[in-house]
Amino acid sequence: MKKTQRKAIDFLKQYRMDPLDVDFTENIAMFLEQMELGLAGRKSSTLDMIPTYLTAENDVPSHKRVIVADAGGTNFRVATVYFDENNTPVIENLKKFTMPGVERKLNKTEFFNAMAEYFRHVADASEKMGFCFSYPVEIQPSKDGRMIRFSKEIKVTGVEGQLVGDHLNQALAAMGLPGRKRIVLLNDTVATLLAGVGYQNRVFDGFIGFILGTGTNCAYMEQNANITKNKALDPTGTQIINTESGGMGKGYRGKLDVRFDKTTVNPGVNVFEKMISGAYLGPLCLFVLQQAGADGLFSKPAAAILKTLSDLDTREMNRFLLYPYGDNPLAEVCKRGSDADTLTAWFLADRLTERAAKLSAVNLAAMALKSGRGADPTRPICIVAEGTTFYKMKSLKSRIEYYLKHVLENKKSIYTDIIHVDNATLIGAAIAGLTN
Repeated sequence: MKKTQRKAIDFLKQYRMDPLDVDFTENIAMFLEQMELGLAGRKSSTLDMIPTYLTAENDVPSHKRVIVADAGGTNFRVATVYFDENNTPVIENLKKFTMPGVERKLNKTEFFNAMAEYFRHVADASEKMGFCFSYPVEIQPSKDGRMIRFSKEIKVTGVEGQLVGDHLNQALAAMGLPGRKRIVLLNDTVATLLAGVGYQNRVFDGFIGFILGTGTNCAYMEQNANITKNKALDPTGTQIINTESGGMGKGYRGKLDVRFDKTTVNPGVNVFEKMISGAYLGPLCLFVLQQAGADGLFSKPAAAILKTLSDLDTREMNRFLLYPYGDNPLAEVCKRGSDADTLTAWFLADRLTERAAKLSAVNLAAMALKSGRGADPTRPICIVAEGTTFYKMKSLKSRIEYYLKHVLENKKSIYTDIIHVDNATLIGAAIAGLTN
C-alpha cells in the first residue's frame, strides 16, 4: 500500500499537482497583491474586488418585517423575515417559484412582470426588500444593481444595463401593488456573509462569506480608505467587498491544470475555480487519472477503460472516495483491473481533494489577513460557508479547518470559526434590507 501511495504522490509531483506543491506563503502573498490591485482599479488584477456599498456593522432591528427574495439558477424564493427579541430570524410566507426565463425566452417587460407577480402575496408586508440576485450586476451607491448579463441558462433579452430594483418597482406599481419598495440588491456570497451577523448571539470581530459549490467565491469586510478606485467613499467607514475570488489568475497552477483548462469551454477564465469547485473537480480528476493511465500507473485493462470515459462529475468522484468498491464509474473501472488500481485511483482522487482544501484555505486566509480582524480569540472572524462541495466532499471541510488553524491561528494568531446558517441567502438578504 505504501508503495502504491508513493507512486501516486511521485506522479502528482512530477506534474506539480500534489498538495505539497502549494506554498502557503507565496500564494497568500499573491492573493493579497491581487486584492490590492483590484481595490485600486488596476487592470492587471485578476480579482474584480467589487464594492457592495453594504456594511455588516449596523444593528439589526427586532420585530421589523422585510420582504426577501432569492433569485437563483432555477428557483425564485420569496418570503418575509423578522428578527425576534433574541435576534433569531423568523421566516414567514415562504413560497418557491420557477426563475423567470428558465422555461421560455422572455423580453424585459415579461421578465419584470413575472418577478413582480411573485411578490403579490407579500407586497403589503413592508416597504423594505432585500433581494439576493445571483447574477452579474454592477451594484450602485443607491444599493440597486445594474444588470451586466444573465448566466445559468436564463433566457431573457433587453435587461442588460437596466437597474433591477427600479424596474421591479415599476412593474409592482403597474400591477397596482402597494408602495415603492426600498430594494437592496446583493449576491449570494454577500448574503452568506451577512447571515453570520448575530449568529446565536455570538460576538465576532469580522465576517467572511465563502461559497464552495458548483463555483466558488469569497466576500469580506474592507475599510473604505483602502478602496482607492472609488474616491467618493467615506474613508472612516467599512463595506463588504465581493472579491469574485474564483477568477484568481495568478499564483500556483499545476502542469495538468494548465492542460485541463484548455479543454474547458472558457479557457483562461476562472482558473482558480477550476482547481477547487464542484463544476470542475471531478472532470479534473478524470483528466489526471487518464494521464496516470498513459504514464503506466494503472494496469492495461483499467487504463484502457479510463481512456474511454468522457466525463466524471464531482459527485461521482466523491462516491468513489466514499465507496471505492461500490456502484460508481471509477469503482467499475478498477474492478476490471486489480486492487492496486483501486488504491492508485483512490490516492490520486484523495490528494486532489487535499489540494483543493489547501487552496481554499489560501483563499480564506488571504481574506482574513486583508480584513485585519480576528486577533482576539474570544471574537474570531466568522466564516459563513455555503455549498454542497464544501459540506459533502469527503474530508474537505475538516481539511480546510486544519489548514486554517495551521496558517492563521498557529502562525499569525488570527482566529476564525466556520459556521453554517440555514437559509443563509434569505437571512442575509433580510439583514441587508433592514440595515442598509
